[in-house]
Formats: sequence, structure tokens, C-alpha cells
Amino acid sequence: MRFLIKKTPDNFIRTVNDEISSLLNRHFDSYFPEAAYWEEMEKFSMPVEIVDKGKEFVLKAEIPGVKKEDLDIDIDKNCICINAKKEEKKQEENEKSSYKKTEFRYGEFSRRIYFPDEIDIEKTEAKLEHGILEIIVPKHEPEKETKKKLTVN
Repeated sequence: MRFLIKKTPDNFIRTVNDEISSLLNRHFDSYFPEAAYWEEMEKFSMPVEIVDKGKEFVLKAEIPGVKKEDLDIDIDKNCICINAKKEEKKQEENEKSSYKKTEFRYGEFSRRIYFPDEIDIEKTEAKLEHGILEIIVPKHEPEKETKKKLTVN
């Protein structure tokens, strides 16, 4: 069960459905361990949103709890690779608290995004606010071709 829900007639069906779903997931995970692996890998993915605004792309990545200094962003002519690291805080020795389950994400994760158009590496900017990384990615303007009339000798 994912949530603590008071059982009332209104949400009884939803509660039963959650229980059955949880039971089936545990049963099938033993037969298909790779399904559990992919579910775990989803925890380390970084959801992105990309908007094409004509002359630029606006890329937003959700990376809560990651500091600016723990980000490494590589840019190529049509690709951006975002590498992030989130370290688990160590408990103080005098703390007696413990927990049985955590859904917080710790570790290193990365995401590679390919763009359909060539991007301008020099004008690309990034900022991090409230766990959202926003990268403004201007499209590379094609070189202006100049015409020249040739005379045949």
C-alpha cells in the first residue's frame, strides 16, 4: 500500500485495488527480476521537459536536492549530457533514529538529450532554482551563404 488512507466506502475500491496491485507486483517481481530492476532505475532517472520556442529550446530537468557544484553539464553540437550526484547525509553518532523505508534518491545519475537541430554552444545558459535545472539552448544559425558571379575566361 502506498498511502495511509482511512478506509471509507468512497475509497474502499481504490484501497483494495492498491492492495491487489502491490501483491501482484511482489509476486511477479520474483519471476521477472528485470522488471524490478527497471523500476529501480526509474528512481535514478531525471524527468525532463523540452519546449521548442522557434529560435531556441528550453530544457527543464527535475533534480531535487542536487547542488550546483554537484552538476556536470557537457554540450556538443546537438546533444546535452547532464550528470548529477546526490550524496546521502550521514547520521550523527549520537542520533538513535532509524527508518525502514526511504524513497529518497541518492547516487549518481545522468541524462543525455539529443536535439533535432544543431545548437549554439557559446550562447547556451543554465540556472538551477528550487530543484529545477533550466537550460536555454539557442539553435545554431546557419552560415549565410554569399553568392558570387563567376565569369568564364
